[in-house]
Amino acid sequence: MTPRSVLRYETWTLQPDREPDAEPVLYAMQCAVDGETSPTSEDFAEPQEWVLRHCGQNPSHHTYREIITRPWRTWRQT
Repeated sequence: MTPRSVLRYETWTLQPDREPDAEPVLYAMQCAVDGETSPTSEDFAEPQEWVLRHCGQNPSHHTYREIITRPWRTWRQT
């Protein structure tokens, strides 16, 4: 007797986790010139304020990256 493989194809769904117990969406900004990063916050206004302070202290730093940490969830459709 030889072992046999059984394959089962299933449909999975992936979407942002908006359940009440989901982790919060977090925002941060990173200076593309020196790599310095703002504190992470649930309120995007805080990283924006950091950018304005950072470019005020470093007038040649004009380019920034937005960093978003968003929780996602998957489930198998039945």
